[in-house]
Amino acid sequence: MSTTNNTPTAPNETFKEFLESTPPEIIVVVADAFETESTTQGHRWVLAGPELEIHCPSDSCNGVRFFRRTNCDVYVSTKGWHTGFVTYICRNCSRSRKVYALGVEKAEDRPVGRVYKYGELPTFGPSIPARVITLIGPDRDHFLLGRRAENHGLGIGAFAYYRRVVENQKGRIIKEIARVAKKLGASPEVLQDFEKAATETQFKTAIDDIKAGLPSVLMIEGHNPLTLLHTALSEGLHEEDDKTCLELAQSIRTVLTELAERMSSVLKDQQELHSAVSKLLNRKASQASPASIPDEKGK
Repeated sequence: MSTTNNTPTAPNETFKEFLESTPPEIIVVVADAFETESTTQGHRWVLAGPELEIHCPSDSCNGVRFFRRTNCDVYVSTKGWHTGFVTYICRNCSRSRKVYALGVEKAEDRPVGRVYKYGELPTFGPSIPARVITLIGPDRDHFLLGRRAENHGLGIGAFAYYRRVVENQKGRIIKEIARVAKKLGASPEVLQDFEKAATETQFKTAIDDIKAGLPSVLMIEGHNPLTLLHTALSEGLHEEDDKTCLELAQSIRTVLTELAERMSSVLKDQQELHSAVSKLLNRKASQASPASIPDEKGK
């Protein structure tokens, strides 16, 4: 890594913030990147090991949890850059791990230093719910490429991938919305409108065909999610700069994720309700069966 030996003295963030929130391929001046450790020969500088609050993907967690550092092979000195790996493990399930590949450059006799993140595993950024992957189906790989571009701040690339995903899978998305509408008791006429819209090539026309039958539980802050997606997609790649495209890409991903979560929640709730009703009806039928009714002698 080509850099000067004069480490800046104005910190940008803490080491905890850097590990949790900074994307790869960025050099950041960290206020507390290093700490001292006692040895038989005195003290030495080592890479700090703050406790992190990051997403744990395990089935038992599936949310933000505390992670503790378990391994660090980054050598620390004041002579140039040093690289290595840092490993963290979830305190709750003790199964999920987070590995960072880092480069560090320490200032003289201070905990401040410059830190560079080569990469991390699992990859940087919010986790992608399985429901979103299920919703987009065949375009899973394009969505993941868009997510990778977004993580690296490549707005035009992220927007292009996400736009392709939505345009390719708009029929599939409409069919999934139709499933929700059917579960909620939509009329045959409304379901026919959904069936027609799913094959419509023009996104705007498809949205108009089903806007009256869209279940209210799928509205996002009072807005049709398909209209929100169409609005974002209508922005041209050639008219906007990379920063604006990145904001649009993030909006597309956020709306898709929220829509997938809401549809899944409705279908799950309806399934649980159906199961509960079936159990109660079966219990009532069992109690009313002839075998449970006493004879004239009370036997």
